[in-house]
Amino acid sequence: MDIATCLNLIDVLCAREFPAAHGRTEHGESGPGYHIAALRTSGAILGPGDGDGSERDETEAQYEADRDGLAERLEERWGQPQHLSLYSVLDRTVAGEDVAEPWAGLSGHVPDVQLWRAPVAGRWVALGVSRWDRELPCQLLGIVTEADPP
Repeated sequence: MDIATCLNLIDVLCAREFPAAHGRTEHGESGPGYHIAALRTSGAILGPGDGDGSERDETEAQYEADRDGLAERLEERWGQPQHLSLYSVLDRTVAGEDVAEPWAGLSGHVPDVQLWRAPVAGRWVALGVSRWDRELPCQLLGIVTEADPP
């Protein structure tokens, strides 16, 4: 993972206008009030019945280490991050509560994020590791949003 490229992309997203409607972008997806970029995506993961799952566990651990390495650089800019678990957000959305995006959507596949308030941009910046399913690739996500965390 190229940390400089990831930091540059986060800076670009902090400065970029939010679109009026949800859609795919060259880096991931954006919608009213948020951008989500895939900073890194793993290769193919074993399918059901293939192996003992240790490859997936190793991939997740590496992506968490990459997130932590990038977080150290952001910490130099903005100080200590907040740790935000999205488990309760998932429970609330399943129960029918209307939770703002990108938090509602992220809660289905990102268990937690490291979160900063970028003072110049006035936006929230978060890093998380997406774990959709054991058969799908892992992703290190960079999130920029104007929506306050739930």
